[in-house]
Amino acid sequence: MQRLARKQRISRFFIKSRSFSSTTITNHVDTDSYVLVEGNASSRKVLLNRPSLLNSLNTPMVKRLHKLYASWEENPDVGFVVMKGNGRAFCSGADIVSLRDMIIKGNVDRCKEFFWEVYSFPYFVYTYLKPNVAILDGITIGGGAAISVPGTFRIATDRTVFATPETLIGLHPDAGASFYLSQLPGYLGEYLGLTGDRLNGVEMLACGLATHYSHSTNVPTIEKCLKNLKTDDPSVIETSLQKYSDFDYPDNNSVLKRMEMVDVCFSHDTVEEIIDALESEAARADDGWCTSTLKKLKYASPLSLKLSLRSIRESRFQTLDQCLIREYRLTSRAVSCQISSDFCEGIRARMVDKDLAPKWDPPSLEHVPQDMVDEYFSPLRGLESELELPTKQREAFT
Repeated sequence: MQRLARKQRISRFFIKSRSFSSTTITNHVDTDSYVLVEGNASSRKVLLNRPSLLNSLNTPMVKRLHKLYASWEENPDVGFVVMKGNGRAFCSGADIVSLRDMIIKGNVDRCKEFFWEVYSFPYFVYTYLKPNVAILDGITIGGGAAISVPGTFRIATDRTVFATPETLIGLHPDAGASFYLSQLPGYLGEYLGLTGDRLNGVEMLACGLATHYSHSTNVPTIEKCLKNLKTDDPSVIETSLQKYSDFDYPDNNSVLKRMEMVDVCFSHDTVEEIIDALESEAARADDGWCTSTLKKLKYASPLSLKLSLRSIRESRFQTLDQCLIREYRLTSRAVSCQISSDFCEGIRARMVDKDLAPKWDPPSLEHVPQDMVDEYFSPLRGLESELELPTKQREAFT
């Protein structure tokens, strides 16, 4: 009984309302419809249900996910949890256009509240006491990966598109992305985090981001199998998923076939050195891949590139909770726009005006001073609160 009571206190930590300023406005939309629930034999299935917006996340959605997962963790009748997206996306990440609108209207605290919630949830999933299965049958970008990759099982399909494109909108790989990118083979994480390049389902399996790969036509059968499964044993779920797993190799154009080149170029200590290495390789071998990669880097926010490289490198020696706390620091400063407004400008260029011509500030790598980068990484001060996670309590049970 004492153990259960303690678990309940820990779970409530995640669903307790975070105190932000009075700029918070009540949303009267029926946000429960954004996350639908299905009760099965000994499992629960959540369906992310904003298909017209590619199931992008907002604060009410993430709060509801917290609350549901916490209640199921305490419920002895629930053996495991399944998450899926409605439509052609699992989840395209944060609803960044709405976040930009909040900032422009002066509701920075509402924006920070979203990131506080969405950074807490991956840690909850990572330390969850029951198996959880994410069916990544479609677009899985940014925050979509954040709420699924830390889980027990991730099923990728031929429709899966994975990316961490934050540098292209003036941010950095966040919500735990710096942690799981740093765990990928070689310097693949640096490549993906800096360029925002995409992986397909086969590539996700090959590099370890997914645990299973299956053709999308098998998804209804997989869902039916999980629906009828009565267990809380991960090995039983694993055996069931293996029945529907397919095997395939990355094609010859895959970045995974260029890992030697990735490691040569992206192992350097600075973004400038990475670009120099790519330029040297492009000139030496007339390599189209190097040229394409350079184009992606030169589009991205120079400040974001420097923040992202340092963040991923630090993650190689840190735990997930440490990474999330650091990422929240970076993001809190990004949305405050006191040092740079690249986050708002990046969203404007890609998602609002769609001119793909961001005016970054600073405008180039040589104009990004080291003390600016250091300021982003420094602990939050004054009225700003560091991200709080119940690390000791939850990890006592995992």
